[in-house]
Amino acid sequence: MTGRRTSSNPRPTPRWQRVARRIRVPLGFVTAALYVFEIWRHEPRPTAIACSLALVLPGLCLRGYASGYVKKNRELTMTGPYARTRNPLYLGSMLIAAGFALALLSWAVAVVLAAGFAMIYIPVIASEERFLRATFPGFDEYCRLVPRLIPRLRAHRCVPPAGSGAADAANGGTGGFSLALYLKHREYNAAIGAGLLYLCLLFLRPLLQVIVSAVR
Repeated sequence: MTGRRTSSNPRPTPRWQRVARRIRVPLGFVTAALYVFEIWRHEPRPTAIACSLALVLPGLCLRGYASGYVKKNRELTMTGPYARTRNPLYLGSMLIAAGFALALLSWAVAVVLAAGFAMIYIPVIASEERFLRATFPGFDEYCRLVPRLIPRLRAHRCVPPAGSGAADAANGGTGGFSLALYLKHREYNAAIGAGLLYLCLLFLRPLLQVIVSAVR
């Protein structure tokens, strides 16, 4: 990849941004444990679970769609969902999290998820933007045209400068969805995880009640 910007005195990545990148996966497991605990405490409501699909399914689709375009650290992706928002993967994650908070109707889960996104994803996005700005000369122009998170209603056709690593994509060479990239990024794990959480919502509490009654 060409077009990397250099600086005689590059600023180090802030410590919290480095910490946020490292703890976001473990924090996800902690949140999942809290979710299971809340399922045990409060019986899920079928109506809420059904309504949650209106957020979870679009979130999964958005993440899967975006993963078929992005080439991490190799190309400034500006096609597909990246022509509407610079962070479709994180937007998809937020939709999924909001959907599962709705499914359980738990303020505790909603607060933990909101706090987690604020503490983790804000510095992570800032860190990634530092890298992209230093690596790809067209990133500042891309930021001017495409919002960070809330998507544009109309996709913007970004034309990257020569040598930015995305010129072929803009010309249609690699700008389409790639199933190989989707599989490479293992984005299907998000769908598997969502499916397991829905199984927990529907069957975990009755199963635990049966186990507890048998032990007693």
